[in-house]
Amino acid sequence: MKRWIVAFFVLLIAMAISNTAFASMQKEKPAKKAIVLAVFGTSYTKTLKSILNLQQKMEKAFPEIPVHLAFTSQIIRGKWAQRAFDEKWRKEHPEVPDYVYEIKNPLATIANLQDQGYQYIAIQSTHIFAGEEYHNLKAVVQALDNIRTLRERDKPFKKLILGRPALGEPGDVYPYMEDIQRAAKAVKGDVDFARKNRSALVYMGHGNEIYSTGAYIEFQEALRDAHPNVPIFVGTVEGFPGPKRVLNSLKRAGEKKVILMPLMVVAGDHAANDMAGDEEDSWKSIFEKAGIAVEPVLRGLGELDAWGDIYVQNLKDAMSGANF
Repeated sequence: MKRWIVAFFVLLIAMAISNTAFASMQKEKPAKKAIVLAVFGTSYTKTLKSILNLQQKMEKAFPEIPVHLAFTSQIIRGKWAQRAFDEKWRKEHPEVPDYVYEIKNPLATIANLQDQGYQYIAIQSTHIFAGEEYHNLKAVVQALDNIRTLRERDKPFKKLILGRPALGEPGDVYPYMEDIQRAAKAVKGDVDFARKNRSALVYMGHGNEIYSTGAYIEFQEALRDAHPNVPIFVGTVEGFPGPKRVLNSLKRAGEKKVILMPLMVVAGDHAANDMAGDEEDSWKSIFEKAGIAVEPVLRGLGELDAWGDIYVQNLKDAMSGANF
């Protein structure tokens, strides 16, 4: 009789523990995660395909996590906001997704996601290198991630992470020279196109005037090492080396024909005007004035699947390193 009573109480205790554990599991909802793809942006409808291609690649790589776009350029966001109220313009451009008109900056995008209950947010930079704009984005992400509240449960974010640019950034976890060499392989099609046309390949990057643009030179050398049979030159709109220095290099090499392409995710205003425009200070005009035949190619790197794969892998690396 006593053994029966003991067994009965043991069974009751086991059931109580099991029910408690089950109730606890029911209360714990899966963490809401989101991805923010931070892009400079574009006001050109034709070049939106570069950005949308990157977004689609992210969605395919992370099918269970919603991917949101953010434009870092206030001017670009302003243009789309104006178009949002222009019914005639919107009817003439049905190819533009409705959400493009409402894209915010990274800070506002992250804040909106937090307001919707997303506390795990992964941000992927689509910058080419770790320059001024990337560091501005990084400062925002780190500041939000470092918010401390009196109670841990009241923190607005559980975890914010940022994926590195295409050409990497300084650090010992992911050596940036390996990132640069990977990027050089991603544009093999451009090199093949220049070779087929018996031309030198010239890339115009954006650059900046604050941080060193040495990554562009290292990228140039990685391209030359990987493709020694094609003359390759890389310059920047801002910083070193500018178009005149690139021209001097072309002259010294005796080049008379070049394929001119933007080293930018989107072939937008810089590509259409600074690179391929008819103004006398465009790269095309500067080279042609010096007797060099120029064939501009208005195509953003975002259209290349191999370049999009770089950002996908960089975000996977960031997630893995942070146990996201």
